[in-house]
Amino acid sequence: MKTTLTRQGAYIGAGAGLVLFAIFGLLPGSLLGGAAGIRLAGMFFGLPLDPGLLPRVIVLTSMLAGVAVSGIAIVTAASAIGWLAGAVLGTSVHENTLASAGRR
Repeated sequence: MKTTLTRQGAYIGAGAGLVLFAIFGLLPGSLLGGAAGIRLAGMFFGLPLDPGLLPRVIVLTSMLAGVAVSGIAIVTAASAIGWLAGAVLGTSVHENTLASAGRR
């Protein structure tokens, strides 16, 4: 029973984390990753950046990396919180079930 509640809590937390990522993490992750990519491409090619293919690829890659890091962090944290809540509920449900079984 405990593992089922912890697993369900983790799944619910992961779902909530995906929603939170879509609302609060997608744009900041892209923005911060893009800023880092512009800075990195500027170190290689000089600022202001020329509209070449390689600087754009560097900026795109860093934007995707920023979004991925943001998504992983938010979904992992929310999933861990959900797992922890499921574990706490599993412990209390398990104790209540044993207590009520002993009364009969």
